[in-house]
Amino acid sequence: MKSVAFPAKIANLSFPSGCSSLFFSPALPYSISSPCRKLTKGTRGVGGLMSQCLSSSSQSLSSLSNSFSSQPESELLQALPSSKPKSPPPQLPWLIVGLGNPGKKYQGTRHNVGFEMVDALANAEGISMNTVNFKALFGKGVIGNIPIMMAKPQTFMNLSGESVGQIVSFYKIPLKQVLVVYDDLDLPFGKLRLLPKGGHGGHNGMRSIIDRLKGSRDFPRLRIGIGRPPGKMDTANFVLRQFNRQEQEELDYTFQTGIEAIRILLLEGINKSATFVNTRKSMEQLS
Repeated sequence: MKSVAFPAKIANLSFPSGCSSLFFSPALPYSISSPCRKLTKGTRGVGGLMSQCLSSSSQSLSSLSNSFSSQPESELLQALPSSKPKSPPPQLPWLIVGLGNPGKKYQGTRHNVGFEMVDALANAEGISMNTVNFKALFGKGVIGNIPIMMAKPQTFMNLSGESVGQIVSFYKIPLKQVLVVYDDLDLPFGKLRLLPKGGHGGHNGMRSIIDRLKGSRDFPRLRIGIGRPPGKMDTANFVLRQFNRQEQEELDYTFQTGIEAIRILLLEGINKSATFVNTRKSMEQLS
């Protein structure tokens, strides 16, 4: 069989993969070179299509970029998510409750030192306690930047929980922000003790409050020592006795310490306040 001489143009062609085997197959006539040319043209056509797509994408991106650059800066900023921080929720107030018995008959007695402590704090902070609400003499104010409510239940000591329970429920005050101030027979006279929680210790006012708070004892309390009755004096008679002049002077010093302790409690937390109160010496110890 004679060798066939191909024209130089055909010899120099570069064929796609698989096309060369078709061209040189002995079972097919040489005219197969025509479909291969078509395949080559098809390949070039795909390349052309890809080139057109890339060109079209570039034009679209350029058009999109131009549309953004043509928008005013204020419109673009409005389209962005706002970075303005959310305002914090309103701060819930503290409730400071002093325990005692209402009426002139009980003023200045040992069982009413809770009332007197609240009165001393109200006077120091310029808070009026003349409103009658929730079965209590009631007042509102601010210490530092902390909103507070102050109450002196007028239900008599044994029913103090009726007033406290209503206030806590109405204003949704967390129990950790309810400070109860009351007298304590087991502490030396004029001594203060601040605790984050605890039982009633036999105190009827505290027993009533715990009952009204569904048995919860997880609220802070500031106890004011009134000492034990001398000799065989009846406890009920002792707690209803008034203070003599010397005792009143020492008690005034105790109230000043209590005012500072409450300020620290609200502004710096119970740990600092408890350290301040529980390590403070009484006026009698200082003298």
